[in-house]
Amino acid sequence: MYNTNPAVLISEVGPRDGLQSVQATMSTVHKLRWIDALHASGLREIEVGSFVPAKLLPQMADVADVLRHALGLPGWTVMALVPNLRGAEAALQAGVQKLTVPVSASAAHSLANVRKTREEMVAEVARIVALRNATAPRVQVEVGMSTAFGCTLQGLVPDDDVIWLAAALARAGVDEIGLSDTTGMANPAQVRRLFYKLRAEVGDKTGAAHMHNTRGLGLANCLAAYDVGVRTFDSSLGGLGGCPYAPGASGNVVTEDLVFMFEAMGVATGIDLKKLIAARAPLQAGLPGEPIYGMTPEAGLPKGFMHV
Repeated sequence: MYNTNPAVLISEVGPRDGLQSVQATMSTVHKLRWIDALHASGLREIEVGSFVPAKLLPQMADVADVLRHALGLPGWTVMALVPNLRGAEAALQAGVQKLTVPVSASAAHSLANVRKTREEMVAEVARIVALRNATAPRVQVEVGMSTAFGCTLQGLVPDDDVIWLAAALARAGVDEIGLSDTTGMANPAQVRRLFYKLRAEVGDKTGAAHMHNTRGLGLANCLAAYDVGVRTFDSSLGGLGGCPYAPGASGNVVTEDLVFMFEAMGVATGIDLKKLIAARAPLQAGLPGEPIYGMTPEAGLPKGFMHV
């Protein structure tokens, strides 16, 4: 019944974006149980972690082991975040199927976050692509363009900056370029406008919408992106990770709510919502006391609700 020509791809980023945003470190055993439950729901893409030094992110110290476990589960794409060439080398050696590289649209954020200019990051991405081409040509390389909709450091990020950077990344050879609302500043009109401009510039290299729910517009922004042709959406089970920019607000879009929205609209996700909601149990077991979010799990599925 599930995984039959889904109309949209939901990319679960909780094991990376969620776990690296919380103070606690989930044990490897609990991570593997959680990933098994996510796989059982019918998800077809998962971001399992970041290949970064363990001293910087102890939550990701076991990323290679977690990745290998996920690779043993059939029928989905296993990806990892890599901030630089060194991370890409480690991820490729571990067998990753897709690399995602964060590149800041904001000049100020790029310098503060990775201590590189945007131009230097484009050059680093080109080196990652060259490594991929030489050693693992089947691996996809995507860029998630962070702060594409606004930046806490510099404020407004001009559309022209985003499109200029996307064009440079396309020339560097990446397979996909997605836009990330890192700071939760986006609104639906802006999302439609920017993804429309992105598609006009890079065509079928247009990638995922990675929205945050900091100001309550996460689902609205996903729907706006869908309206202009985006078909891949990043989200996190339970909205894991909270949000450092707005205390009490959830950060990532909640996977359960996103799947419910699309399925209720008649847009197939290929995901079993009941099994997806059940995956909250191993998450909570691994991070006891950590707040998680979700309107759909709290309210339950409507009477007579059916997947398409």
